[in-house]
Amino acid sequence: MKHLCVIFDLDGTLVDSEKLCNQAFIDLLPFINESVDSLICRYRGRKLALILADIEIRYSVKLPIDFEATYRQKVNELFEFYLQPVTGVPEMLQKLEYPICVASSAPIAKIRQALNVTNLSHYFGDSLFSSYEVCSWKPDPGLFLYAAKKMGFLPESCVVIEDSDVGIQAANSAGIYALKYSTEEKAETQNNVFSHMKYLGKRLDNIYAMKCDRS
Repeated sequence: MKHLCVIFDLDGTLVDSEKLCNQAFIDLLPFINESVDSLICRYRGRKLALILADIEIRYSVKLPIDFEATYRQKVNELFEFYLQPVTGVPEMLQKLEYPICVASSAPIAKIRQALNVTNLSHYFGDSLFSSYEVCSWKPDPGLFLYAAKKMGFLPESCVVIEDSDVGIQAANSAGIYALKYSTEEKAETQNNVFSHMKYLGKRLDNIYAMKCDRS
């Protein structure tokens, strides 16, 4: 194993869950008149409590006190039937030569379910870290710093793989190099952005070589 720890976000990075998570809002709250893609754009990477508060403000409603539990159950059901890994992730993980872990804003139960359903759990074992463990949500750096420490690495010896701007902010605040996964047009022309998981291994090798040259 090469001495570079790769810290993966979960939703939208390892598993194609963003559409399912936002479809659950539309299924449960008929007054939402936005598309799934619009909700993804607004809420990607955000803490659920903040999302629910935003929905209440924008639609002038008071959600039921048990709505979070109802929502999580709906997401669980959608995951069991429809969740898939992001294209290219299984092949990428199979070839990766770096220590890896998951650091997600989701509860640990959701992380485990998503990885189990998509047959990715064996790549990570128990190297799973949740914002709920440390009470720190992106864009705060606490989760990534916690994951790096638990994995036995300094921040400068880690790379974060994210799909959200708040996740990139968190990595930058933690002093950790970050790569953003994006399927948007011309993604590959932007610095620190890649558009397909098949490109990640080479990106990491380049980062590793650069860090070795500096040491």
